[in-house]
Amino acid sequence: MDFNSHTDAVVQAAAGLVNELTPGERRGRAYTPPPPPALAAAVTDVLHGVGYGSRATEDELPVLAAVARELRIVFDAVAAGDVDGAAEQVNRILEKTEARPRLERHDGQPWHVHYHGADENDWAGPCATGLAIVIGSELHDRLGVCTAPHCDRVYVDTSRNGTRRFCSTACQNRVKAAAFRARAQSS
Repeated sequence: MDFNSHTDAVVQAAAGLVNELTPGERRGRAYTPPPPPALAAAVTDVLHGVGYGSRATEDELPVLAAVARELRIVFDAVAAGDVDGAAEQVNRILEKTEARPRLERHDGQPWHVHYHGADENDWAGPCATGLAIVIGSELHDRLGVCTAPHCDRVYVDTSRNGTRRFCSTACQNRVKAAAFRARAQSS
């Protein structure tokens, strides 16, 4: 499922930032973001993974962590069935960042819409705009929080049938293995 290339990228970036920068649980274990050098590298990997050449610096991490905490509220609300709450949170972020559309062409790509806030380097505006496009469509249920026990990482379901429930194959396999063991014990 593709929204459009830029929306896909910023929505995936939003999920990646939430997963790297917010504490909680990951794959059955407590998750605390790593120390700054490793965290900057992980965030850089997120940005490179969605096609952005930017490097995250240690100085940017506190701002990015604050953005990730605000974005997590959106994913949590959608997962809880509170689309209104998710929309209200996105609107708060959009208002705060003053995100506005702008046509850009870079890296040999054709003209496409980017959404920047007052601070061109801030990821809150573009991520909130991407989430607004998803939440404002019939595809809002494509945003989710992993349903595996002891995992609260978020995901964007880009599958054809829209049935994704886990943040990763590792969590899906953990749940399937536990179900298999439970069945084997009861027989």
